[in-house]
Amino acid sequence: MDQAVTTIGIVGAGAMGAGIAQVAATGGFRVVLLDQDAAASDRAVAAVSARIGRLAEKGVIDATAAAAACGRLSVARDLRDLAPCGLVIEAVVEDLAMKQRLFAGIEQTVEPATILASNTSSLSIGAIARACTRPGRVAGLHFFNPVPLMALVEVVPGAATEPEVIATLHRVARQMGRTPVEVRDSPGFLVNLGGRAYPTEALQILHEGVADPATIDSVMQAWGYRLGPFALMDLTGIDVNFPASHAIHAGFFADPRLRSTPRHRQMADSGLLGRKTGRGFHVYGADGQRIEDPAPATAAIAPARSVVLAQDDPGLRRLLDAAGCRVLTADDGVSPIVVAPLGEDASTTAHRLGCDPSRLAAIDMLGPVERHLTLMGPPGAGPQAEAVAAALRASGRAVAVIRDSCGFIG
Repeated sequence: MDQAVTTIGIVGAGAMGAGIAQVAATGGFRVVLLDQDAAASDRAVAAVSARIGRLAEKGVIDATAAAAACGRLSVARDLRDLAPCGLVIEAVVEDLAMKQRLFAGIEQTVEPATILASNTSSLSIGAIARACTRPGRVAGLHFFNPVPLMALVEVVPGAATEPEVIATLHRVARQMGRTPVEVRDSPGFLVNLGGRAYPTEALQILHEGVADPATIDSVMQAWGYRLGPFALMDLTGIDVNFPASHAIHAGFFADPRLRSTPRHRQMADSGLLGRKTGRGFHVYGADGQRIEDPAPATAAIAPARSVVLAQDDPGLRRLLDAAGCRVLTADDGVSPIVVAPLGEDASTTAHRLGCDPSRLAAIDMLGPVERHLTLMGPPGAGPQAEAVAAALRASGRAVAVIRDSCGFIG
């Protein structure tokens, strides 16, 4: 079964299927793309050809090679058109029963040596292979979105997968220009399990009312992430990441660290799936670009001119000095009281230090303080946190004000 694959069938012409088709075609494989919506297959081939053309225009690939890659793309109209394929990659929705039916149907049309691979991000390869009469040729080949930009691909053997199949998938992935990593058949595999904390913690922060998606995303981007967690979920599609989250949570016997939130389910149930539908946690235009949320209407708060440090903190003192705030050596009973808690919420900090909670402003000093700051105050506090925020904004920093939370956001 360790064969020289020359033609790859791809079932599913969405963002993932089209991306896989692109790297397969530029890697020298003939590609046959099939979708239950024939028009979607045609659109995907046209879009992939256009992207390859733009790469040639930018000099990323040779014009002759680009034309050859586009010529290797074709559209299938039904499963029978996959018969010549040495490898078929499934990239449809995360539904086990649907994948099992699909694999059983593919198996009836292709050659006995054809490898069947799933791009699932969370479902068991062994469970998918169970629907096949030859489970030894079934494996996982999990790409990441956007496929042309993400080099990593997870190669996942099921319990019955034959070693020759895995060897062939490694070779195919490398020919596509990917970096294959073999991982266990476990819920979420390696990357999606390891990355659970990013979207899951953000969803919990939203669920608790600490901040809105735009604020959470802006904070995490300031910390150095290319995309905030909600923008990332919108990119992958909530119809993908919610079922994956649910499957991983169930697969680890309802480990509470892996659970999602009702809002996540509501988004999926409502069809607010992200960029593909024009609306998810954010709103997107017809070109797929995010439409920035309007700034919330807030009352004008005068910048704080003097502050009290609840504890001496040289870094915090320098920050406030740079913002033009006079740091008082004694509490005047009026000025904001500024603290920099580590892992505590503002309410607990006020109680521990014996401060007036109505005047407390807590600043996160662990983040990129030279360009972005996060502030919070206890519930029921006055405008002191906003006044300190106004002073810090005047010093040229971006500032987010959130509700009281242990550990802020970052």
